[in-house]
Amino acid sequence: MIAFLGIIAIMTAQQPEQRWPVHSMDRPRPPVVTPPRAMPPSPAPSDAIVLFDGHDLSEWQQSDGQPARWRVVDSALEVVPQSGGIQTRRAFGDVQLHIEWSAPAPATGEGQNRGNSGVFFMGRYEVQVLDSYRNDTYADGQAAAIYGQYPPLVNATRPPGEWNVYDIIFRRPRFGEAGRVLAPARLTVFHNGVLVHDNVAMRGATAHRREATYEAHEDRLPLSLQDHGDRVRFRNIWVRVLE
Repeated sequence: MIAFLGIIAIMTAQQPEQRWPVHSMDRPRPPVVTPPRAMPPSPAPSDAIVLFDGHDLSEWQQSDGQPARWRVVDSALEVVPQSGGIQTRRAFGDVQLHIEWSAPAPATGEGQNRGNSGVFFMGRYEVQVLDSYRNDTYADGQAAAIYGQYPPLVNATRPPGEWNVYDIIFRRPRFGEAGRVLAPARLTVFHNGVLVHDNVAMRGATAHRREATYEAHEDRLPLSLQDHGDRVRFRNIWVRVLE
């Protein structure tokens, strides 16, 4: 029996992943789970770089280097629609990121037009932010999806107005001569304490409605947050450098 189960495990491991078209509405949606009860923000670890502590945007700027045009509201960093995304003044490679976000309440819109934003590592590799509480959209574009590539294992989104928590381990891609990919970018993501991506290898930089591809870039680049036209709020943002 043990030998038989071992053969089954090997066969299962060797089965190729089913590849769905990007943003396919036919792709099965992740099951919904109720996450643990939300907790108040806790202090960052002593070796963390605090990127937003509820007071100012000194660690952030527009992509052109101008001062960040988002605003601080109730100790949270709020998107100012149509102002453009913001990025960190510092550059990072491998990191542990903690970030908390809240979709607007009451909810308006549906699908991708409801509480949409995104967390971009190196300005290229996105973990989706979206109000996915009782809101249907394509599986690889819902909250905590590796956008356009992998849906989360489960949908652990809290209702609009409540705080969601991402804890993410990001490993940057490694490039060799002539831009050859030696190792892909990898992501491990916890959404509200629930594992939703387990050391997943990204297929390339985030793209919309097309397959992702890699293009060689620097070893360290800014983190960025997306302005998608919704007043999403962020708080308690910190990173630990892993390189």
